[in-house]
Parts: sequence; C-alpha cells; structure tokens
Amino acid sequence: MNFNVQQLNELKQRAIKAALAAGAIINAHRHSSFHIQQKNVGSSAASQIVTEVDHTAQAAILAILQPSCLSYDLALLAEESRDDGERHQKAAFWCIDPMDGTLAFVKQEAGFSVSIALVAQNGTPLIGVVFDPVTETLFSAVRGQGAYKNGCLMQRPKLDQAQPLVLTTDFSFQQHRWLQQTQTGLEAIADVLDLPGAEIHFRIGAVMNACHLLETPNHCYFKYPREGASGGSLWDYAATACLFHEVGAVAVDIEGQPLALNRLTTTFMNHRGLLYAGNESVAEQIMGLYQRFLACSGA
Repeated sequence: MNFNVQQLNELKQRAIKAALAAGAIINAHRHSSFHIQQKNVGSSAASQIVTEVDHTAQAAILAILQPSCLSYDLALLAEESRDDGERHQKAAFWCIDPMDGTLAFVKQEAGFSVSIALVAQNGTPLIGVVFDPVTETLFSAVRGQGAYKNGCLMQRPKLDQAQPLVLTTDFSFQQHRWLQQTQTGLEAIADVLDLPGAEIHFRIGAVMNACHLLETPNHCYFKYPREGASGGSLWDYAATACLFHEVGAVAVDIEGQPLALNRLTTTFMNHRGLLYAGNESVAEQIMGLYQRFLACSGA
C-alpha cells in the first residue's frame, strides 16, 4: 500500500493521540508506588526491567492505534507484546515503545519517553512521534513533511565552535573495550573540527538521548556493534530515525548504511551498531574512527 499525504497525516494524529494518552498515564504514576518486574529479554539491566506502568501505557496506545491496523491493514510491533511476525507481511507496521527508559522512570530521573513510529516493510520510517512526559514536549515527523517540536518546524543544528564535542551514550559503554580509545579519538575529532575538547556523557534512554541531539549540535550518539541480545531494539530507534531524516540529520548504522528497522530474525539492533548526529562532518569523522579501530584490532 502506498500511503498518500492525507493518510499519513491521519495516522500521525492517531500516533500523537496515543503518545499523549500514554504520557498522561506515566505522569500519573511518576511519584507513586508501582510494581516492578524482571523480564527475560536482552542482556542489560535497562532491557530487563518492566513495570505495570509500561503495560498500562501500552494498553492505552493499542486501544487508539489498533483500529487503524484494520482500516489500513497494518501490522503492529510493541515492546511489551510478542512479535507475531506480521511486520514482514504487511505494507507497514506500528513500532511502539510505551515507555523507553523505564530504568530512569524507576529511579525518578529524566530520560524516559513514549515512542511511536510507523515503519514501511522495507524498514523506511514513515512517521515518528516522541513524547517526553517530564517536560511535556512533543516531537513529530512524517516522511517528506519535516519534523516538529510542539508544533514548530525544526531545523538541522549547526556546530557551535565554542562548545566541546560530546558523545551521549548509555551506561553500558563504561565497560566497553574501546572506551579510552574512543575518548582519545573524540578529542582528535574535536581538533579537526576546531572544537574545544571532547567529553562522554552517560544517560539512560535511547529515545531521549537521540532527541537531545536535535537541539545540541555538538552532541552525537553512537553504539559499536555488539554480540548477543543487546544494543537496543527497533522500537528504540524507529521514531527518532524519522525525526532525524526530516531535519536532514544523520541516523545510520556505524558504517553509514540505513538503519535496519525491520530485521527478519530479531528486533535487536546490535549487529551493525548505530550513529546519530546533527552534523554530517561529525558523523563522517566517527565512522572513520570506527574503521581505524577495526583495522587496529584486526577485525
């Protein structure tokens, strides 16, 4: 099915309504007690924690989006539900994370958000909606129509020569074998780009880490390829990939190829790493850094 502009906008409005409904549920439970569970998914603490709030928020999203699955013949992939494989059969599928950054929510820290995307069967992100319940900030995008923050058109950020280069990534990178080499490499990139130094910041929440880049031009977000069940899943990146494409920013794997947002065998995005950057020069330098690491390690 080829979606026209009117259809995509109608589906975007549904996604926005669903994200706001889930955000209201999350906000209602932010400072109350709730049941925390462990799930046997992934290899990181962040991927293995789930709360009743995740499930309640997802139910609210599904109640709003499921009618569109019938009327538009869409599949559905949601973090807290079983992957039924229909995303490989339908023209497009909803890709839902009812609360990305659950660990931050449990710790009562910023970094959690609602993320909803519509992804074509070939992996092209068609719609991206992200809602930050803490600041009540809504990001939205439709392919070919630009990206918006609270209704205002967003522009690709430009480098600020007075600010350092910053890698924002998750806490698991603190144990990565290339941590120190990455710090040194980022400092070298900062020199090339005439920026005053480089830093690594560790933050929970893949979705908000990416959205943060859209307003902080000297920041980047990347992960090297990993083995096993790790590296984040489709629902962690589908919506923000759409946002980045629509502002002309970079959302690719660590080698510069399009993100594989409809993998056949798994939802995990660990196989080729990923790279988000608001500036193409920063992205190119990081891809070059990764290639040098590979050459030195003999991989």
